Amino acid sequence: MPALPRVMTAMVTPFDGQLRVDLAKAKDLAARLVEETGGGIVVAGTTGETPTLTHEEKVGLFDAVVEAVGHRACVLAGTGNYSTAESIALTKAATDQGVHGIMLTTPYYNKPPQDCLVRHFAECAAATTLPVILYQVPSRTATRLEPATTVRLAHQVDNIVGLKDAGGNINETSQVRLGAPKDFVIYSGNDGETLPILAVGGYGVISVASHVAGPAIARMVEAFVSGNHADALREHLGLLPVIDVLFSVTSPIPVKAALKLRGIDAGGLRPPLYEADDALKGRIESVLREHGVL
Repeated sequence: MPALPRVMTAMVTPFDGQLRVDLAKAKDLAARLVEETGGGIVVAGTTGETPTLTHEEKVGLFDAVVEAVGHRACVLAGTGNYSTAESIALTKAATDQGVHGIMLTTPYYNKPPQDCLVRHFAECAAATTLPVILYQVPSRTATRLEPATTVRLAHQVDNIVGLKDAGGNINETSQVRLGAPKDFVIYSGNDGETLPILAVGGYGVISVASHVAGPAIARMVEAFVSGNHADALREHLGLLPVIDVLFSVTSPIPVKAALKLRGIDAGGLRPPLYEADDALKGRIESVLREHGVL
């Protein structure tokens, strides 16, 4: 499989005018994102509106994106949800479609305690031989994956190899880095926290902002890894206004609007999310123009 890249885009799911998944647009977008970032793609993550996608739609997306870029870029499939059985079934299906790795979010809504999370992730990881990235995002799931739980899984389950950390707590990120195996990778799951996470031993970012600012994000990560910390900081500070507007309301509402401003039509959003209103579109356009993205 391709090596895990330091920059991956959590890709939106393109829809057509009837809000059906548009696989041709998904292929085109994946190819464009790989070209702009030099990195990989995460399909059917939160940014891909997965709670509104069917099992069959997700499998179709996995197949399409692997066909489009799988020969030259790493493709991770988001296969986790609130049901262990459904997560296992989708993990097996994604593996069969030829993805290079699996991303498993902390189960949402039912709020399992930590010992149940261990069993859930271990059982899902056992359904594949592919590398597995855990996804910590308590703002979405209402469940926090405690550092000790992540460390335990990293040591006990061979193919759990990393964490996408959107927990917003740099101390907890540091605790994972301290306790996990040295080759365990930590991705920032919040664009604005990428540089701080790199500074405490993180590996890279699974990004939303890379839909519109991919080259700058790639430069920031490469500068830090190369030891050019001043350059990394400059890129980080320059990106902040763009990141802020892309998360000014629930993602992926702003990023789909931003893509349209770039001439990339990824369609609308499935309810209960709706497209950005004119005021938000105006703010997004102003920020993107000011910072040289358009």
